[in-house]
Amino acid sequence: MNCTNKCFILAVCLYLAIDLLICYSFTTWIGFIHALIDREPVLHETSLLKPKVVIAVLARNSEHSLPYFLGCIERLDYPKDRDSFCVCVKLSVLVQYICSYVDELGPKHWPESRFTHVMKLRQAALAAARAQWADYILFADSDNLLTNTQVLNQLIAENRTLVAPMLESRTLYSNFWCGMTSQGYYKRTPHYVPIRNWKRTGCHPVPMIHSTMLIDLRRSASAALAFYPVHHYYLWALDDIMAFAFSARQAGNNYIILISYITFLLTTVQYKEEPVLHVKRNFEKSCIFSLCQCIVLIFPFFKVYLINLKRREDRRDRMLRSLEVLGIDVTLTDAVDGKALNSTQLRALGIEMLPGYKDPYADRVLTKGEIGCFLSHHNIWKKVVELQQQQVLVLEDDVRFEPSFKSRLNTILEDVKQSGLQWDLIYVGRKRLQIKHPEHWVEGVKNLVIPDYSYWTLGYALSLQGAKTLLEAQPLSKMLPVDEFLPAMFNKHPKEEYMSHFKQRNLKAFSVQPLLLFPSHYTGEPGYFSDTETSTIWDDETVATDWDRHHIRGDRSRGDKSPTAISESSPRDEL
Repeated sequence: MNCTNKCFILAVCLYLAIDLLICYSFTTWIGFIHALIDREPVLHETSLLKPKVVIAVLARNSEHSLPYFLGCIERLDYPKDRDSFCVCVKLSVLVQYICSYVDELGPKHWPESRFTHVMKLRQAALAAARAQWADYILFADSDNLLTNTQVLNQLIAENRTLVAPMLESRTLYSNFWCGMTSQGYYKRTPHYVPIRNWKRTGCHPVPMIHSTMLIDLRRSASAALAFYPVHHYYLWALDDIMAFAFSARQAGNNYIILISYITFLLTTVQYKEEPVLHVKRNFEKSCIFSLCQCIVLIFPFFKVYLINLKRREDRRDRMLRSLEVLGIDVTLTDAVDGKALNSTQLRALGIEMLPGYKDPYADRVLTKGEIGCFLSHHNIWKKVVELQQQQVLVLEDDVRFEPSFKSRLNTILEDVKQSGLQWDLIYVGRKRLQIKHPEHWVEGVKNLVIPDYSYWTLGYALSLQGAKTLLEAQPLSKMLPVDEFLPAMFNKHPKEEYMSHFKQRNLKAFSVQPLLLFPSHYTGEPGYFSDTETSTIWDDETVATDWDRHHIRGDRSRGDKSPTAISESSPRDEL
């Protein structure tokens, strides 16, 4: 083959190779384009699921509060498929009161056998959470109500192994210690009160938290945490709180207490039948869970009357919830709405004002609201006499109960009975006015005094004889405010000219001390409103009397807090 032919063949082969290469490249490019067309668009990743939380609830002497605790759980702003209830309810609590431990001296006595039982319950909850591969476990006592719906989100966001919100109470008591002794008990330190009173905000490392706390189970340090058995180096008293704190320190953990926001309402229960409710808040029972019922104990009153205006549904609902939790059966009594009274009705009832009466602060005559208040109480006095009820308790609808209200009142009345003391009226809540002179204690009866001039009819016990004495004075024909009338009837009103209109001033009156009831709101506080003061004067509807809101400040209002500290509960320290 000559050179020319070789060149021609080479050229043809080269041409074919180039053509094949172009075809392949074109086909590849077309395929690539098709691949781009067929590919799914790039989407943003979805959000992560919330961590899984096991909630371990322990009911010691407070199984009655479970419906309210679980009601708070239902309202938490947290996906319900990401939390799990490990309700370590001591269902034997009620049984313990009847069939106690062998070494138990009473329902409030905690021998080692009882501590061991609680520690085993807590450890079982911890083990269950770990077995479920939970991310967190929230330990809580059932009388610590989670009122902040964001609490889980807030605690998790702190990113701590051990963290707790500071529990709120009406005393210095809370759920942490700022110091510990060498034996593991709490130690008073100068840091506690500023933290407890929100003077120092933020997160603070403390050596001890209890009652309610969140543990991050994802962290390696949490694997060494345990309630039972106690750490092999632990030599102190058998106590679930102290043993766990020791375990945490051995694992290299600090407790963290959060005080930048209040997340719980602490209801300190001293007796297992009585939770303490901060009644400015509303508490609702669980709609799903019904693990327990409130325990109703014998209350030494034939009737408990609750005075409430029909138009004040908010107060009625709050009081009925609180009384239900306390286990007190109540008879709801419609208050007389003074604002709806007219002159014709007042004349028909035979109502006349006490000659010369002027309100000591506002310098005015009675308001229609005050007349309605008086008639509301007067109607109950008449009913007591008509039904021959030996002793009743009268409550207004704007009160809050002190800790162990029912059991403390029971104890006082039992002491009164045992001492043989004759009584007509016993104040349960009042505003003491004569603070310069000490009141005298009643001999033979604890926590009972002979009252001086006082205001308020928040709550009082009334005997049948006391009701008769009040009615026999015929107060409607010489009316003054009901809380001025009562001191006149036991001869302690400072104005003799007022008392001179009531000849028989022999009402046997006493008062519990410290008091067991206080107003839910004082003058000037958010939510305060007076249906008696905010009205019109009795004989002229054109004269408004909104004096307590706009004109009177400080201790010049009948709705102000009592100027004496003697009626307040003494603050408790860290325990």
